[in-house]
Amino acid sequence: MSKINIQFTLFSAFYSPLISTMTGGFLKEEGLDYEWSVAKPGVTAITALDDGSADVVQSTLSQGFNTLNKGETPKCLHFAQINEMDGFFITGRNAEPNFQWSNLQGSEVLVHHGGQPMTMFKYACHKAEIDINKIKIIDAGNGNEMDAAFREGVGQYIHQQGPAPQQLAADGVGHVVAELGPTIGACGFSSLAATPAWLATDTAKAFTRAYIKTRNYMNDASASEIAKAEKPLFPNIDLEVLTDCIATYQAMGCWTRHIDITQDGYDAMLNIFEYDGKLPQRYSYDQVCTLPPTV
Repeated sequence: MSKINIQFTLFSAFYSPLISTMTGGFLKEEGLDYEWSVAKPGVTAITALDDGSADVVQSTLSQGFNTLNKGETPKCLHFAQINEMDGFFITGRNAEPNFQWSNLQGSEVLVHHGGQPMTMFKYACHKAEIDINKIKIIDAGNGNEMDAAFREGVGQYIHQQGPAPQQLAADGVGHVVAELGPTIGACGFSSLAATPAWLATDTAKAFTRAYIKTRNYMNDASASEIAKAEKPLFPNIDLEVLTDCIATYQAMGCWTRHIDITQDGYDAMLNIFEYDGKLPQRYSYDQVCTLPPTV
C-alpha cells in the first residue's frame, strides 16, 4: 500500500473535504495509507512540501501570491479546491437576531491576524460598507489564544473558523451573529497544493480519485454522518457542535462537487488581495494553479 503524507496549515472542520478523505475511508479505498500533521503556529504547510515531509498540503492561493511578490517562482502548484467561500464567523456576547455589520463599529473585536484571515476580514467590512477604522481591533494571538481570551471576557466580538464559534455558543459564552462567506461571496479561499513532480505520480492520481469521491460525499452524506467519522480528530468539540458546524458549511455552499480551482474563484482572490494592497500586479492562473491530475 502506498503512503501519503498530508499536512494542514490550520486544522478545523472548515477543511472537512480533506479531513474526510481520511475519516471517510476514501484514501484506503484507493490503496493509500496516510499520516497527517498540522504545521506549527505561524508556519505555512508549504514548508513541508519544500523539505519533503508532506506530499499534499492544505494551503491557499495567496501563498502563491506571496512567493511571486518576492520575485520568486513557486515550487508547488495549487491543484484542487477545498473551500470556495470564507469560513469565518463573527460571534458576539449577546444574541443579535437583527445583527448589522455596523454593530462592529465602536466595538472591541478579536480578529484573527493571520495574513489571509485579516485580508478577508477587511474585504468583508468593505463589502458590508462599514469603516474598519472605527472598529477596535484586538490581536489576541493565534486561534487558541483568541478563544481563551474571549472566554476570559476580552472583547465584544470574535472572528473565528468553525467549529470554535459553535462551541462557544454551546458553552453559553457567545452567540454566532454573522458569516463572512456570504458577505464576501464565492472565492478560491483554500486549496490543496503539491509539487509538480508529485502530481505526475500514480499516487497523485489515486489521491485525486479519493478526493473526487470525498467531494461527492460532502454533498450527499448528512452532517451527522460526516461529523461522527471526524469526531476522533476533534476531541475537545462536542459531537452536536461538530455536526452543526458541518451542516452550516454545507448550507453555505463551501464544498462544491467539482475539485478544480476555477478561474472565477482565482480572480476573486486577486480582487480581494488587490483591495488590501497585497498585489503589486495581477498574476496569471498558471503561475499559481494547475488542473488536478487526470484519473
